[in-house]
Amino acid sequence: MSTRLAAPDPAQRSRKRGAPGRGTGAASSPRTAPHAVGILLYDEMTLLDVAGPLDVFTTANTRGARYEIRLLSLDGGPVTTSSGARMLADLTVDEAAEYDTLIVPGACALPPAGADLLAAVRTLHRGAARTAGVCTAAFLLAHEGILTGRAATTHWQYAELLQRSYPAVKVDPDAIYVQDGPVITSAGVTAGIDLALALVREDHGAALARDVARELVVFLQRPGGQSQFTTLSRVPAATSDAVRRVVDDVLAAPQLAHTTGTMARLAGLSTRHLTRTLHAELGMTPATFVEAARLELAKTLLLSGESITATARAAGFGSDDTLRRSFTRHLGITPSDYRHRFSAPL
Repeated sequence: MSTRLAAPDPAQRSRKRGAPGRGTGAASSPRTAPHAVGILLYDEMTLLDVAGPLDVFTTANTRGARYEIRLLSLDGGPVTTSSGARMLADLTVDEAAEYDTLIVPGACALPPAGADLLAAVRTLHRGAARTAGVCTAAFLLAHEGILTGRAATTHWQYAELLQRSYPAVKVDPDAIYVQDGPVITSAGVTAGIDLALALVREDHGAALARDVARELVVFLQRPGGQSQFTTLSRVPAATSDAVRRVVDDVLAAPQLAHTTGTMARLAGLSTRHLTRTLHAELGMTPATFVEAARLELAKTLLLSGESITATARAAGFGSDDTLRRSFTRHLGITPSDYRHRFSAPL
């Protein structure tokens, strides 16, 4: 099927790139000139990475903003998204003018980093006052050096790979979005809406951005970070038999009193050697790994209907307060909020 997503009749092309507004709070005052937004399209991109920001900007236009949106593809032709929907472009990349804001969407996995797509990102970024990468688009920006020395984020499943592949990027794996100067990146898929709302807030103030969020029935600022959506499947597999024994033992019963000493004895290592080995293989200290395992058990118990007190005891936290502090520190939300957010309705 073909889907055409475009702003209502963006008849005029951007005349001159302007610096993005800084949001004085005067949300009711329209811009004196349109704010040109270019959205790069390519095959296998995620549809919502484009549709989410597009709806934010067009909804902002009904509240007094003046975003002029152009959809760009490498050859000006339609693209096929990862869901199979086709999108039509307004212009080729070569026809594109300079933009106040460039949006680069991500893909379900890593974007197809072909030479033409990378060249388009490079060219469009040079002509943009502000560049935004949604989800795994961070890999395209990082490849072109746009994120070098900057803080950034991406989908939690790929954050470690982004950091490993581009050590000069300061990856925040838990952030919903990160803005570092004129470059902004977001977490996965729906976080493109959070990113676009942040841009609207910067351009037109919190009041207008809040109106847009209400219209779209989303948070203006989503509570918590990406960690609330993740699981221990993120932990790399242990490579040594010693660490594997420890991991299996802790995951089998996280609620037990696993100390560095007991884990070291099970592994047949000194406590210092175990700490070094566990950190090298899993990226965690023994205490951090135990807490992560208990947190996963607590999530399961909460979603199965257990009370917070029962969950705290059964998962090895001992008290409601300790459980609450762990949730808040690692997930950015309370146990009650987590249960309300992820429990299936009866």
